[in-house]
Order: sequence, then structure tokens, then C-alpha cells
Amino acid sequence: MANISMSELKKGLKIELDGVPYKITEYQHVKPGKGAAFVRCKIKSFLNGKVIEKTFHAGDKCTTPDLQQKTMQYLYDDGEMLQFMDTDSYEQIGLTYDQVGDAEKWIIDGMSVDMMFFNGSAITVEPPMVVELKIVETPPNFKGDSQGGKKPATLESGAVVQIPFHLVEGDIIKCDTRTGEYLEKVK
Repeated sequence: MANISMSELKKGLKIELDGVPYKITEYQHVKPGKGAAFVRCKIKSFLNGKVIEKTFHAGDKCTTPDLQQKTMQYLYDDGEMLQFMDTDSYEQIGLTYDQVGDAEKWIIDGMSVDMMFFNGSAITVEPPMVVELKIVETPPNFKGDSQGGKKPATLESGAVVQIPFHLVEGDIIKCDTRTGEYLEKVK
């Protein structure tokens, strides 16, 4: 476990505080007119998905969490948990809806995801940054709907994104899972 000082903190860094792994989602270095500089961060817990604000001062230290990442395949939702399979050992692991969080709306049966393990226990999954999904429901196009507007579309995974008017049901599109934005139509 390597110690991390205040000067090494940055967005996206994974840290451990009081035995809980976090990811820094927002970071701001503050240098007031009087007194010592400090870092104000928003950190998201890998265990429950809650975001908290934390201020780090010059002497504060935190550690690198014992996190491992493994590629797993999403199998199905059994009503209580989402089931994933290790493609090497064929071992199945179930995660609760809380553990999966927002990633659930981007994954479909058979998709590969990165599962995060903390001290040997599965804690969460991250979908690929860009996914290709089929549009299953969207309003029809009307004459004149061609000038750069957007309309909502429900994808096969259940996610709802804003898409250009020219796209219709059955089209396959690419979406950014971090922002939830439409990227492009798949040819």
C-alpha cells in the first residue's frame, strides 16, 4: 500500500480512506491568500456509489487501495442480482443492483465488462467507455425535423439518450457510457 500525498491527488485517481476504496471525481487545488494550500475533492465510493466531499491538507496521507480489475461477461439478471462469468475459469459471480449502479443501463447479455475486486471481493463493474446498442423505441420523424434537433431514444439496454432526428428504431448507435451521450450511427 503506497502512501499518496496531497500533491499527487488528481481526477480519476483511486484512493483508500478508512478501509473504503474511492475514486476522485472532481478535484480543485485551493491556495487562499492566508494560510496553507489545500485540495478539495469529490470522491465516489466503490462500495456503495455515494459521492462525498473531502478536503486534504498538506500533511494528510491516503493509501492506494488493493483493487484488481478483471474482464467478465454479463450473463443475466436473476431478479435479485446481476450474474457475471469469468471467461477463463467459468466461475459465476453475482452483484447487487446497488453494486452495479448506473452501469446496469449500459450492459446487455453477453457483453464484456471490467469487474473491480477490492481485497479479493467483487464490488462493482464498469461497462466499456463506448458501447454499440440498438434503438428499440423512439418517436417517428416528421417532415421538417431535420435541422439539428434531438429526440429521446430508448436503447436495448434500457438507457435513454438524445439522438438526431434522422435515426429510427432498429438503427445501431455508439454511446459514451461516461456521459450518456450519442456519438455516432454504426454503419
